[in-house]
Amino acid sequence: MEEDDNPPIAIPMDEVSLEVPTEPDAGAPVGVTVITGYLGAGKSTLVNYILNAQHGKRIAVILNEFGEEIGVERAMINEGQGSALVEEWVELANGCVCCTVKHSLVQALEQLVQRKERLDHILLETTGLADPAPLVSILWLDDQLESAIKLDSIVTVVDAKNLELQISKHADSGSFPETFIQIAFADIVILNKIDLISEEKEATQVENLKRKIHGINSLAVVICTTRCQVDLNKILNRESYSGESNNRWEELMEESKLLPSSSRHDSGVSTLSIHRPYPVDLDKVNGWLEDLLWEKRYSMDIYRCKGVLNVHNSNRIHTIQAVREVYEVVPGREWHEAEERINKLVFIGRDLDLKSLEDSFRGCLTIT
Repeated sequence: MEEDDNPPIAIPMDEVSLEVPTEPDAGAPVGVTVITGYLGAGKSTLVNYILNAQHGKRIAVILNEFGEEIGVERAMINEGQGSALVEEWVELANGCVCCTVKHSLVQALEQLVQRKERLDHILLETTGLADPAPLVSILWLDDQLESAIKLDSIVTVVDAKNLELQISKHADSGSFPETFIQIAFADIVILNKIDLISEEKEATQVENLKRKIHGINSLAVVICTTRCQVDLNKILNRESYSGESNNRWEELMEESKLLPSSSRHDSGVSTLSIHRPYPVDLDKVNGWLEDLLWEKRYSMDIYRCKGVLNVHNSNRIHTIQAVREVYEVVPGREWHEAEERINKLVFIGRDLDLKSLEDSFRGCLTIT
């Protein structure tokens, strides 16, 4: 039986009495983690685990019932039309709050942050949505929400038993595109149901699945689980969209590998990275990104971009991040004296062309 077919189990407040955890910093924005995953991978198992575990955190879980036929954009702007905003609020014994949203996610978030003194985090389960990019752009950059909440990360749950079949079938027939898109946008991939892999094959198969996941998205952190029982410290407060997360980004850049020259053009979903010395002109970088992401000048469908830049006349590392057409470049910490100042960028998407990326980025360099 697929766990995702079952709703999370609510525990009435009068059944259990627990010590109330200490209050979070009232001035800090509340982090929002977006949870995606193909049907049956274990999203609801993860939600059930979080809602019922004694983790000492106050977490709000939003169950999103927009559905494909409604569409994210319409759901986001469906304000003030007299429809029910939230179907049900359930407060649980462990301090969590669970609600089902059928219309305006923005209004639901506003309602939640009014209770911010009681919340450590918000989880949004994107039931029925293959592409989280519209959600990401709103949560990441919306001025009305910026002071109250912040996008923390995207967590994608995948099924260890069926992932290899989904990947191979997609290569042959183009089926299971959602799996590829959800992995491509993920900051963290939960490789769930590893207990269903035979013990004699587990180590080899898990490593093979990790390679396949990193072949799609080399920046994703992969966590193996059984029934989505995961240390919440590994998936919450990741700061994936914050300029303060430079150190983690640099580690990920070092871990990502350049593809061999024989794979310079890939029509599937994949990762490419470019490493270049010399400072860059920031204005030219912005123009280059707009050509890539807005104008689609090089006919590449770029899902994600992350990187660090060595900007001309600046002693600070600049971080670059893009989700679909939305991007930002922000200054971070200062370069260390002994540190090699280099530009490192990783692209995740479809129809990526390494030569076009390298040749066009060369125009941003200020070679003296």
